[in-house]
Amino acid sequence: MDLYSLRIVGWHISKRMTRDLVEQLLVKAHNLRKPAKGVVFHSDRVSQYTSTGFRNLLSRLGCRAQRG
Repeated sequence: MDLYSLRIVGWHISKRMTRDLVEQLLVKAHNLRKPAKGVVFHSDRVSQYTSTGFRNLLSRLGCRAQRG
């Protein structure tokens, strides 16, 4: 969810939440909204969001990670 506009920017139904799934959703949301560099991606501390691969993807997309 985009907390600024309160719009849903991506969703998927799956039996498991995998790193690959969250990476695909982030790329879809990023391509849809085309946010400015430095946009904050806020998440909880589950392993899919704290993995090296996901953090690298955030960096490549110009996003900053913030974990609650």
